[in-house]
Amino acid sequence: MNWLLDRPWLRALALAATVVAAVFLLWRSDEPPVIDDEAAALRGDAEPDGFVVNGQYTSFDEAGNLKIRFSSPRIEQFEEGNLATMESPRAELYGDQEALPWIVEADNGSLLQNQNLVYLTDNVRVQRTIGERDAVLTTSSLTLDNDRGMVYTDAPVEIRDVTGITRATGMKAWIDERILELNSQVEGLYETGN
Repeated sequence: MNWLLDRPWLRALALAATVVAAVFLLWRSDEPPVIDDEAAALRGDAEPDGFVVNGQYTSFDEAGNLKIRFSSPRIEQFEEGNLATMESPRAELYGDQEALPWIVEADNGSLLQNQNLVYLTDNVRVQRTIGERDAVLTTSSLTLDNDRGMVYTDAPVEIRDVTGITRATGMKAWIDERILELNSQVEGLYETGN
């Protein structure tokens, strides 16, 4: 290594090569990633481009208030269509900071990132605390529209709480306003107190 110190021109050449390499790497980092079509064809449409194990995501509004806390044991990312699929997704959706969050769970889910929509399927369950009582909504599929702050489905739904059971076909709910609207074929069975 002493021979390097004895030759200043060699040191300057090594330094110049390092600077050129760093500038080249910085310049290339701004370019969009190159998608290897041959590798994508070999991998096939059914194989993900990437995945996350035990993923967790937290989102805040402009004022710094917690809006969403999301987790999934496995998330697979597909560049085609900017789609992510999720196993056993679970989300806590916060509206008014004084109220408890809505808890949303399902066996499966998919996120269309371009539209900011989450589709949940198979054993969808939404738990919401209303005053002193819990209400649980179950359905086979549910869409969460993050841009509009709402969840909706056209599938049959069932809502259970301590006072009874309500069934309907389809519903819409606005998270921030804490409003739930049942679409059609609404029927209820309620216990009355003595």
